Amino acid sequence: MNVNEILSHVDHTLLLQTAIWEEIRGICDDAVQYRTASVCIPPSFVKQASEYLAGKMPVCTVIGFPNGNMTTKTKEFEAQDAIANGADELDMVINIGWLKEKKYHLVEEEIRALRTVCGGKILKVIIETCFLTEQEKIKMCEIVTGAGADYIKTSTGFAGGGATFEDVRLFAEHVGENVKIKAAGGITSMEDAERFLALGADRLGTSRIIKLVKNQEAAGY
Repeated sequence: MNVNEILSHVDHTLLLQTAIWEEIRGICDDAVQYRTASVCIPPSFVKQASEYLAGKMPVCTVIGFPNGNMTTKTKEFEAQDAIANGADELDMVINIGWLKEKKYHLVEEEIRALRTVCGGKILKVIIETCFLTEQEKIKMCEIVTGAGADYIKTSTGFAGGGATFEDVRLFAEHVGENVKIKAAGGITSMEDAERFLALGADRLGTSRIIKLVKNQEAAGY
C-alpha cells in the first residue's frame, strides 16, 4: 500500500486542549496538501476552519468529548451547532456508564438521536475500547450497527489507551456490513497504519502520519 493511499484514510487530527487557530490552520493546510480524508478538530474551531477550507476538505469534529457522560440533549445541541457551523462529520462518544450498567436501549437511543440530527452527515461512534471488556466491545458492534451509525471508532485518545490490532480485528468480525471502522489513538508508524487498514479499518484518527511523511518527530495524538 503506497503512502498516498494510507493518507486518503487519515482523519488528520488535532484535539489537544491547548490548540490554537494557527495550529488548526496548519493541519488544514497539511490535510489539503496531502489529500487526507478529513481534518478532525475541536468544535470551537469548526466555523473558522470550514470557512477557511471553503469545501476543499471535509471538517470533522467531536461530540460529547472526551468523557461521553453528558446528557443526550447536550450532545444533540452540540451536534446541531457543529453542523450549523459547517461540520461534515461528527465523532460522538457513548455514555460508557450506561454500557457498563447494561442500559443498552439508552446507548442505542442516544446514537439514534444523533443519527437523526446528523441527517446525511457522517456519524462515527467512539466506544473507548480501553475501558471495555471483549463482550462489551461485541455488544457495541451490535448497537452501533442497529442504530444506523456510519462508523464504530476505537478511542478518543484521551483515556490512556488507543487503537489496537486486536480491537480492529474484533470489530471487523462483529459489525454489520454497512458500518465502517475507525482506529484512533496511538498509531505511531506507517507500518501500524497499513496493518490497521489491512485488518479492516477504513479511517485512521492520527496526526502522526503526516508528520512521518514530513520527516517530523512522530509525537502527539
